[in-house]
Amino acid sequence: MAEAKTQVDSNIVVDTGQSKWSDLWLKEDYWAIWLGFSLLIAGLIIFMPRPPANMHEVFDKSNAIMEQEAAKAPFKTLEFFEAQDAKEKVRARNQSFAKKIAGFMDKPKGWTSNPLDALYRTQPQADAINVKKAPAAEKAAAAAVEARATALAAQDIAAAAGFANASLNATAETEIDQWRRANAKASSAKSKANAKPYNVIPGLLGFMVVSGLFFSIGIHFMGGDVKKFLIGFTAVFALSVFAYLMAGQATAKHYGFGYAAWAIFLGMLIANTVGTPDWVKPALQVEFFIKTGLVLLGGEILFNKIVAIGVPGIFVAWFVTPVVLITTFWFGQKVLKIESKTLNMVISSDMSVCGTSAAIAAAAACRAKKEELTLAIGLSLVFTSIMMIVMPAIIKATGMPYILGGAWMGGTIDATGAVAAAGAFLSEKALYVAATIKMIQNVLIGVTAFGIAVYWTMKVEPKETGNKVGWMEIWHRFPKFVLGFLAASVFFSFLYTKIGPDAGFTMIDNGVLRGFTRICRDWFFCFSFAAIGLATNFRELAPYFKGGKPFILYVCGQSLNLVLTLTMAYIMFYLVFPEITAAI
Repeated sequence: MAEAKTQVDSNIVVDTGQSKWSDLWLKEDYWAIWLGFSLLIAGLIIFMPRPPANMHEVFDKSNAIMEQEAAKAPFKTLEFFEAQDAKEKVRARNQSFAKKIAGFMDKPKGWTSNPLDALYRTQPQADAINVKKAPAAEKAAAAAVEARATALAAQDIAAAAGFANASLNATAETEIDQWRRANAKASSAKSKANAKPYNVIPGLLGFMVVSGLFFSIGIHFMGGDVKKFLIGFTAVFALSVFAYLMAGQATAKHYGFGYAAWAIFLGMLIANTVGTPDWVKPALQVEFFIKTGLVLLGGEILFNKIVAIGVPGIFVAWFVTPVVLITTFWFGQKVLKIESKTLNMVISSDMSVCGTSAAIAAAAACRAKKEELTLAIGLSLVFTSIMMIVMPAIIKATGMPYILGGAWMGGTIDATGAVAAAGAFLSEKALYVAATIKMIQNVLIGVTAFGIAVYWTMKVEPKETGNKVGWMEIWHRFPKFVLGFLAASVFFSFLYTKIGPDAGFTMIDNGVLRGFTRICRDWFFCFSFAAIGLATNFRELAPYFKGGKPFILYVCGQSLNLVLTLTMAYIMFYLVFPEITAAI
């Protein structure tokens, strides 16, 4: 039975018929699931049968030390962290076969003044870098040794008092944290002084072919022209490579201008000057690329990490987020009187949940126009770049506790990568709390999409069109790729729990995910952002900037988000559950 469809406008289609089984191989959302899961399964097949040598021996020895140290002191001792570090160094992605896989999918490297350094480095160049960086590495290593001695001395003093003196314990904790930071700097300096020759060009060319053919499978079954897609994909891939190259420049990297911002900016520059060539347009599969990436992101949302941070993090992420989303949408409609409800909803979702990922899901649920999605993502990227630099500075300047600061940033900065970078500016604890809360918040992508689909089909569209919409329309409207996102999260969370946290960290987190699927996800996101830029014309965006309302909406919504998140984080972490905070 053919589907009956009613055309509402040039960008919105409401299904009024029954879905068909053929949707499973004809629709974009389902192909995002099939392709995403094919990569997740491939990662499991590649990594799970190949654990690092002596993995369990290292785990047993380290766990014994950690258990002994945990019983000895009310804080994590120096020996505890050393044992923990020994476990974390055992990573499946550090094995030779994993490095070859990662090398094939490698992005352009970092560079300072010569962009060719991002693509190619000779052995003499590597040797010159090592000679130049060696003094700094030696200095950092010496500082780490000195910091360890200071931390150990402070710990011994606290131990001599039977760990009963709160002041001595606090001093020991502070010195141990300083040692940890010095260790991280020494590790970074050592890495920089261990430069190796490379040539990423063959890998880039090979990955372009493989990824193009990978997506062409879905294009073929969805009725697209594979030949035209592959020809256009070369341009999308080239722009993505250039975006990564620009993001790797030292100054741009320092100020947080990541590949997403560069891909959209460069794409828009082309689209609004020389114009996007017609032969490129068949490859501008914005949603196909990013939906596949979002399915892969689901595998990274591990419930054990959510549980580890406890109830405080769940309250911060799951209470504040819906309050901010609903309030911002109401503000946009009632106060700012934004004409487009879909634009209002996409901006509200983008800002309150988790940036571009939530914006894509919300846009699919309410059938927003591509220009509205582009505008929301652009606002998100601009504010993310600013907040990831300004917020750590404010937290340091005000003397805010780093756990509170991490929770604040995790609940307000949009992009997961930016959250991690901002947390790292403060401390390891801040990084842990910030990244975990952002992960908890990411779970709401599916919930938000479902809620928007229900609201739009039952309230918004019937009021605008006068037509009643049945419950079945919610299923048609609901972005199906979210099911893949949730399924991946549930499956990998179960697998992680099944094999245990240590093996899970080594084999899944630092094997299947970080060693394979996350690299793919980053590329797919970059393809999508490049396609967004190439498909965006400023003349089409101009009407949405009328009166500066989208900008005002984002600023007001984010201001509310900042205040509520900070308030809730303080209440949860320091008033209601201080014992959980003390254990972090």
